[in-house]
Order: sequence, then C-alpha cells, then structure tokens
Amino acid sequence: MNEPLPASVRNLIIVLGDQLDETSSALQDFDPKQDVVWMAEVAEESEHVWSAQQRIAVFLSAMRHFAEHLRTQGLPVRYIQLGAEDNTGTLASELSRAIETLKPKGLVLTAPGDWRVLQALRDTAERHQLPLDLRDDTHFFSTVREFAAHAKGRKQLRLEYWYRELRHKHGILMDGKQPVGGQWNFDADNRESFGKTGPQNVPPPSRFDPDAITRAVIDDVRSRFGKHPGSLQQFGWPVTRAQALQALETFVHERLPLFGQFEDAMWSGEAWLYHSHLSSALNLKLLNPREVVAAAESAHKSGHAPLAAVEGFIRQILGWREYVRGIYWTQMPDYLERNALNATAELPAWYWTGETDMACLKDAIGQTLEHGYAHHIQRLMVTGLYALLLGVKPQAVHQWYLSVYVDAVEWVELPNTLGMSQFGDGGLMASKPYVATGKYIQRMSNHCKGCRYDPAQSTGSGACPFTTLYWDFLGRHEDLLRKNPRMAMQMKNLARLDTNARQAIASQAEAHRVAQQ
Repeated sequence: MNEPLPASVRNLIIVLGDQLDETSSALQDFDPKQDVVWMAEVAEESEHVWSAQQRIAVFLSAMRHFAEHLRTQGLPVRYIQLGAEDNTGTLASELSRAIETLKPKGLVLTAPGDWRVLQALRDTAERHQLPLDLRDDTHFFSTVREFAAHAKGRKQLRLEYWYRELRHKHGILMDGKQPVGGQWNFDADNRESFGKTGPQNVPPPSRFDPDAITRAVIDDVRSRFGKHPGSLQQFGWPVTRAQALQALETFVHERLPLFGQFEDAMWSGEAWLYHSHLSSALNLKLLNPREVVAAAESAHKSGHAPLAAVEGFIRQILGWREYVRGIYWTQMPDYLERNALNATAELPAWYWTGETDMACLKDAIGQTLEHGYAHHIQRLMVTGLYALLLGVKPQAVHQWYLSVYVDAVEWVELPNTLGMSQFGDGGLMASKPYVATGKYIQRMSNHCKGCRYDPAQSTGSGACPFTTLYWDFLGRHEDLLRKNPRMAMQMKNLARLDTNARQAIASQAEAHRVAQQ
C-alpha cells in the first residue's frame, strides 16, 4: 500500500533490492516533506538470468519488509509490487513511469552492485534530463577508488596485499603495526576434513519461519516463477535486519569456534556445517560488515573463538569481499566477456536438476536447488571445478551461479566465478587454475565412499570424471600451464604419463564431454 506522497517531489531516492540499509548514503539527507523512496519489483531481475525460486523469494521478501520498515519510520515510499496490473517489468521502464507521475527534480542512488543496472538507470536519468546523484556505497570498508589506487600498475591483483592494507588501515586483528598472533594467515591451522566419523553435534542453522509478508512472496513466486529451478519448501532465510542480527549472534556463539578447522570440509546431506550463512544478509545490506567483523574479533578477544577461526572468517569479509568488489568495478564491463582458456562447452543440463550419478555433484547441486546455498568449497572445488575441467564457457557458469544462489549479486559473484573458479581472466585474480583430481574431494568429504566412480582411476568404466578431466585439462593447456611456476609439480606429474596413457585419457575425456551435452 502506497501512502500519500509530497505534492512536490525534490528527490526520488532509488533503493534497489540489494540496498536494504536505512543508513545507506542515498538516505542520508532524506526529507520526508519533499523526498520519496522508490522501490520496484520487476520480472526482469528474475528473468535476465533464469533465477531460482529461493533467490527470487529472498530478494522480494527482504524488499517488502524493508519498505514496510521505512514506512514505520515516517518515510514516504512508492513501492511497485511484481503483480501490480500496470507493472511494466523492467527497472528502467518502471523508473520512467515514476518520473512521469511524480515529476521529481532529481534522482539519488547509492552505487548499485550490478553494471547492467547502473547503465540502465543512468540512461533513464539522461533520457528524462534529470540529474542523478550517484553516491558511494558506504556499506563497504573501502571505496572503488581506493582499490583502483591499490591496483594501479599491478599486472596481478592478489588478495593478500589488499587484505593486509585493510587490516592496517582499520586496525583489525592488529597488535600495533603487527598482526595479532604474529602472522597474517592461519590457513595451516584450518581446513581439516571431518575424518571417517563425520561431523559431530553440529549446531542447527538460524532459520526463520515465513511470516505473512514472506508467505505472500512465496505464493507470488510460485505463481509467477513456478517453472524456475529450485523449491521453496525449505525457505527460512533472514529477510529483516532483526533476523540477520540474530543469525550473526547465533553463528558467533555456536559455530565460529570450529569454523576455521572445518571451513573446507564437506559431508553428504549436511548443508550447513560450521559456516555462517550470513552472505545473503550481508549482500542485501541487512548486516554491515563492520559489525560482523567486530563480533568475530570480540569473540577472539574474549577467548570464545580461536584466532585461526576468527582470522579465517574475517579474511572472507574484510579481505575477499572487498577484494572481489574492487576487481569487478575496476575491470568491468569487458571483464564479463573474458575467456582466457577459450572454453566453449555448454553447461550440462543436469546443473539445473541435480540428476547426475556423480555423488559429490548430486549432493552439492541438490542442496543448492533446495536451499539456494552451498559453501565456498562446494562452489569452488565441486560444481566450479567440474565445469572448469569440462571446459564450459565461463559466461555460462557465471549465469548459473548468479541464478541459483541467494547471496548472488553480480559484483561478488562474477569475479568469484569467472576469475577464481574458472580462470577466465587468465590469472588476474588467481595465481593458478584451481584444479585437482577426484582425490581432493575424497580427502575432504565422504562423497566418494558410495559413488560408482573411483577417484584413483583416470580411465576405464569406473574412472572418476574429475580425475579423467583433470589430466585431460593439464594436457589440453600444457603450453600455457608450463609457464606457471605454481603448476610446476602438476606438470611434472603430467610428464610422467606415456603417450598411450595420455591418449587413453584424452579419448575418455572427450567421450565424457559428449555424453554431458
């Protein structure tokens, strides 16, 4: 329900679906007597990639809750719901309609997280000859300008240097000018597997029963996007700031102490484990990264969580999240089209159903479609690794990741997928392609135990496709990879294979690729 609006509108404040923060820069000098918040649900944002139902529902429910919150604070809001009879279906056309109706003197926008959206809104403002006040997104620790200054003159942009710079600047996990504990990185103390017994007594995740607003959203999504992938049976994501804060408190109290130790481990049927499940709330801006980092740092200072776990978690927020945003905005728009390995294969259709006999992929994709969630190793070293080894075009992999995960906004998803996972940028981000045989998955999970494929075998009817495709990948890209010092050991192992073995692997890999199309 839209309340009465000012008779004369000074600024139309555009609030996008991933900007649900009442302290955002766009709202800083809001005057309810002459400004109006504008929000719109449009089909385009669910259809420009074939978005899964969980992802659509998270965004729409959080948007509706945020609009209702702004109204309770006395802010006039013009909100267009998906099912409105006159909804034109795109952000640009809906903004044009609002401009023609409300006749604002200007537009105000916090910088979006999607290049496509920014261009559409800029074009709309220009078409209507209205000034667009584009403001920095103060949600982040750093600005894009700061990252650009850091990146200037560098051929490779490594996380570690940017992360250390931010640690120094913001005094996080620092003891004077030195890192707490005497080292920057505690990976050596993290990343264990669960062993044969599997995870024990894992605390339940923070899940929230749908209220009336969310139930209405679920009905709308089922009605409008019922043929989109995934299911809404298990919907329980935080969609309000209060829920997000509760999820943060629960994570820090119950799972952070073991997060680092098991951050890379996987186990069949165990979707949640010791991860935070906060990325969607962070990317919707229901949580501020400063409060998340502060909560983790406080847990270490109080003795509640070990330094290795806290540093590993903070590196994901202060380091990786800020880093990929900088990569995205300094490299777009051509970054989207990069394909350094000249990969051309189509994404297998079963990525949308989970119907595969490879146990690790079946588990990761099934979980993804059910919950809109998979943790970083499932994304990097299962679904992403398989696509990389198969030779899938990175843009197709990017579209799938953007479609299926509830935390997917392009600024964070694209560099993670195209750069880190698929090596599509040729090493701008990753110092080497992240490739491994099925033995890695066997070491970090129990997936291989009941699988029909043997990760120790590269040829034959029982050979693991990951292992076959790994050796084939090294062979296909041998000239390129031989130049990379970090691939030296893997290339030496490749050189030990005789001509017959390499030919057998190449033949089996090609047969597998053909079978997936």
